[in-house]
Amino acid sequence: MIDARESDVTRSHVVRSDSHDNRDWLRDQPVCQLLSQHHIAHVEIIEASTSFGMTRQDQSGTFMLACFGGSGMVLADGGWKKVKAGQACLLPPFVTNGMKAIGSVPWLMCGVRYLESREVLPIVSPGSPVLGNYDPRPLHHAIQGLHAECSGSSSPAVMHLWTELIHSYVMRFAQPHQADTRLWKLWNEVHKSLGHPWTLDELADRAFLSKEHLRKLCRRELGRTPMQHVTFLRMQQARHLLSTTDDKVETITRQVGYTNPHTFSNTFKQWTGWRPSEIRK
Repeated sequence: MIDARESDVTRSHVVRSDSHDNRDWLRDQPVCQLLSQHHIAHVEIIEASTSFGMTRQDQSGTFMLACFGGSGMVLADGGWKKVKAGQACLLPPFVTNGMKAIGSVPWLMCGVRYLESREVLPIVSPGSPVLGNYDPRPLHHAIQGLHAECSGSSSPAVMHLWTELIHSYVMRFAQPHQADTRLWKLWNEVHKSLGHPWTLDELADRAFLSKEHLRKLCRRELGRTPMQHVTFLRMQQARHLLSTTDDKVETITRQVGYTNPHTFSNTFKQWTGWRPSEIRK
């Protein structure tokens, strides 16, 4: 479900991958079927008024938002996070996400929405940030270029180039090269052992860092604290297991590091917007 007032947003550029998507704000927008090669549902450039707000209860694919003017709030990891010019946010699929404009000037952003399956892992990886610094200009210009080409000559070769650039700019943020290899190694180790009772002290020891240094690195590269990122990885794995296996909820609870099913259920609800039993339904 989407809760939004269409009069509060001006979508200056949208390109969709499928002509059958005829929602009001997509009906007259150009189509580029090449986007579907990367499982992209649509790309967009948005100017949102200060009263704009929307919520997706079960987002069907990863959504990347890059801000190039004004500021807004995004609902991620169970809480609201501010996104301002020069930053990007990566929202995972199949959870409750939301956006709302703040401040006295319009919120200017470009976005790429993917269409993903519950049966496969999304482009969000163990090293993906939820929020971080990002130069939005290349992605912004690539979406503008694709829109112009689809609205004009519609050369398949040119549209292919713009599509490849858009996906590459998203992946550059979603799967960044981390200069500090200790952090990359740490999260891969954690991802392989989510049932382990991780603590901040142990995370710092495994990474050969002080707790304070680890906190600073995680805040800068992931937009989360170390323990918040452990929770994120656990909730992503739990969602995947609930969608792809017949394992009991109690079994999955233990597999992702929880001993109390009630605590797991409450945490899962906070981070995804759903109870584990609702995912099964």
